[in-house]
Amino acid sequence: METIVLDSIPFKVDIAELRRILGMPEEAGADDGAARSLEELAVSAERVARPKAVFRISFVDERSADEVVLDGIRFSSRVLKVNLDPVHRAFPHVATCGRELEDWSGGLADPLEQFAADQIKELALRAALDHLVTHIRGRHAIKKLSHMNPGSLADWPLPQQGPLFMLLGDLDSLIGVRLTESFLMLPTKTVSGIFFPTEATFESCQLCPREECPNRRAPYEQALYESHYAVKSAHG
Repeated sequence: METIVLDSIPFKVDIAELRRILGMPEEAGADDGAARSLEELAVSAERVARPKAVFRISFVDERSADEVVLDGIRFSSRVLKVNLDPVHRAFPHVATCGRELEDWSGGLADPLEQFAADQIKELALRAALDHLVTHIRGRHAIKKLSHMNPGSLADWPLPQQGPLFMLLGDLDSLIGVRLTESFLMLPTKTVSGIFFPTEATFESCQLCPREECPNRRAPYEQALYESHYAVKSAHG
């Protein structure tokens, strides 16, 4: 299967949400210069924004105790392998705010504008990811998707970005995303991972004991790894 590019993703800045994120009052007064500046910044961002996403329908070729092979590319993760045990296909993907917004934000000199622009890029990334999920679920008749991201767990560390990008192809040419030598992605507001059909929602946070995490999406479940993902001994 070929990598599918989604590059016509609509994006409009939700000013109310942006104001909330920035800690500004819900309603702006008639003489609120900061509010007007924020709206002008949002309009400027919308002119250039082109959030994008790519994905691929990949089929499971092999499974072992702590590895899974998708379309000939080997991934090392016990948790990923177990999550893919019930399915025959998965959806490797990358979603990004887009290089256009990244370049636009790089031209801003004011620190407050830079901070607001960073949040706008986050909203654009969210729009790309939401569009990608809706597209996959609608086109492939999937009720529920869960996902894993390289680097979210010690079991699936950041260097696993390497095989993921190998599977998806030349993402720099396709959507302007590149992988650094330290396996970070540029633009910075970019996410990668593997979606998979599931009946019960899975979040990597459920297996992560790190308490001080601003991006936590689910509580840590200490017994979950032992009950679902740990290698069982010969004696049970």
